[in-house]
Amino acid sequence: MRTETCNMRTETDDTRTGTGGTPGTGVGAGEGWGVGWGVVGGALGGVGAGWLARMVLGRLREPVRLPVGVAEGVVGLVWAVVAARAVAGGMPGWWVPAPAALGWLAVVLTATDVAQRRLPNVITMPAYPVAGALLVVVCGAGGGVGLGVRAAVAGALLLAVYATVHLVAPGQLGAGDVKLAGVVGLALGAMGWPAVLVGQVIAAVVTVGFAVGTAGRRGSPHGPGMLAGALLLAVFPGTVAVVG
Repeated sequence: MRTETCNMRTETDDTRTGTGGTPGTGVGAGEGWGVGWGVVGGALGGVGAGWLARMVLGRLREPVRLPVGVAEGVVGLVWAVVAARAVAGGMPGWWVPAPAALGWLAVVLTATDVAQRRLPNVITMPAYPVAGALLVVVCGAGGGVGLGVRAAVAGALLLAVYATVHLVAPGQLGAGDVKLAGVVGLALGAMGWPAVLVGQVIAAVVTVGFAVGTAGRRGSPHGPGMLAGALLLAVFPGTVAVVG
């Protein structure tokens, strides 16, 4: 009986450590390779998307010139993390398009808002049909109708709140922030109502950080904070931001 008990404990320990994998993680060698290839694929795709972002920025009516490799590196990093999270089971596969698209949008609009204190219509307005199409894909692939309804309501609500603030105190929020609010609300709403609230807290903290760091310059960009909150929650869904 004692021998059998020892054997059972040994088998349990082997299961926990994952034979041939990383001790204590339960990740086997095959799964480790899968995560590795996922990271490489995500990074390469992100580099290509980052190159496109840099091209778009350079062709705006008021162009933003980013050094070669900046947009490619940032988007590549975001996409690599998203791919690693998806392959490792940190998020369902059908959710991957959401953080990937948010990462690209965050790079483009952060660059314009920081450099020019503007969120150009040529980027914010097309983001609505793109976000709508991605929402349909996410809902159809596994998110469900409830996710889509909640996302649409949250997007409309956040748009209305930002529009009201802009009308009452136009110096606090620009028109570009209002236009971006609907897209950000759509993404946050897909992750649940707590995510909508936490996203606004993150946006406020990031905006205050910009205000302190750019003291003396005209205004403080709010777009980067809005996008940072949505992107952070989308890449690392959990207790607050729930997907699947």
